[in-house]
Amino acid sequence: MQDIPANGTFTLMNITVPGCLIGRSEQLVTTYLHIKDGRISDAGGLQIDMGRAMVFPCFTDMHTHLDKGHIWPRAANPDGTFLGALTAVGDDRTANWTADDVATRMDFALKCAFAHGTKSVRTHLDSIPPQDAISWPVFAELREKWAGKIELQAASLVGCDSFENLAKDYSATADIVAEHSGILGMVTYPVPDVEQRLRDFFTLAGDRNLEVDFHSDEIMDPSSETLRIIAEVVIETGWDRPVTVGHCCSLSTQDETRAMETLDLVAKAGLNIVSLPMCNLYLQDRQAGRTPRGRGITLVHEMKSRGINVSFASDNTRDPFYAYGDLDMIEVMRQATRIGHLDHSDNDWTNAFTTNPSKALSIDLPSLTPGAPADLVICNARDWTELFSRPQSDRIVLRDGAKIDTTLPDYRDLDHLMETI
Repeated sequence: MQDIPANGTFTLMNITVPGCLIGRSEQLVTTYLHIKDGRISDAGGLQIDMGRAMVFPCFTDMHTHLDKGHIWPRAANPDGTFLGALTAVGDDRTANWTADDVATRMDFALKCAFAHGTKSVRTHLDSIPPQDAISWPVFAELREKWAGKIELQAASLVGCDSFENLAKDYSATADIVAEHSGILGMVTYPVPDVEQRLRDFFTLAGDRNLEVDFHSDEIMDPSSETLRIIAEVVIETGWDRPVTVGHCCSLSTQDETRAMETLDLVAKAGLNIVSLPMCNLYLQDRQAGRTPRGRGITLVHEMKSRGINVSFASDNTRDPFYAYGDLDMIEVMRQATRIGHLDHSDNDWTNAFTTNPSKALSIDLPSLTPGAPADLVICNARDWTELFSRPQSDRIVLRDGAKIDTTLPDYRDLDHLMETI
């Protein structure tokens, strides 16, 4: 793979591109890209032989938790369980989540995402008062700071059982979300009155013209069917704004017929689904002294076959919900392929890391056609097995046709926030 000019007019010759990104049916296609004035063009200049290097448009990471990120050194999960994560994060949030703490860690995470080749991120923000009044102004400042580099969205995050009266008690937070042009979010559990709470939630969002984003059924209990209820409420109410639902782990443990009926409802309701395989593999079916039986990944193949818009994303990074990760979508793609058996399957799974999440977020779709910005991730790999066998730490990232510095921030930059190092 030859070196690429810092900027200018040139043609990347002999590159490998997933066929689905250029309207082809093949898994991989050898082709070329002209780049001029920061955009993909129909004519180029200096020809550069890329030795069949794989090229992707920059990625969209549609489900992250930037406000939780990188607290592991001071708030480790004591046993790796979901309850352990909830408790550790709750204690850390109460003790440490000032505006400066949240801003510093979120900015660090965005530096990582940018260096890895991500250009769009949706983060969830813990929004139980008084944290909502702290984190949302921080998000607004970072969205402005990163404009032109990363398109940043945020969704509020509260449990459906966090308030005694959801319709009344969540309204002030919903106003904060609307003030900051956010997305209204909620974690759904199978509590007795979850359907009414969902109806109240959709009313809060509808009154403020907000999109919605859920964490649902993030457990392996087959009786947890809040995804099904969300789909039913959307259908019954005629809700017409985008709805995103993440996790949906319990589908993997349900009776096959029941699960497929739920997916038919999800397709009818037009829900966007995002799978978070790395975090779910870490947390789900974890019991001390017992080898896990379940992977926790939702039914992505069955969803895709029904035309449901399915995506994958990073989720948590270096916090009690997931001790690892770096907001690297190539890592997500590599691990999702292994965990979900995306190989030996359809040829267009690349869309689940690029086009599909962009659709779900209602942002410009990534493109390799003339006129599109030359925002590219270039890897020194010629096929999938080469790509997924190494971390691609030597990747080249172009933004507006120019190479960026892909040096990752040093974890030591966060040392002043940690109580124990």
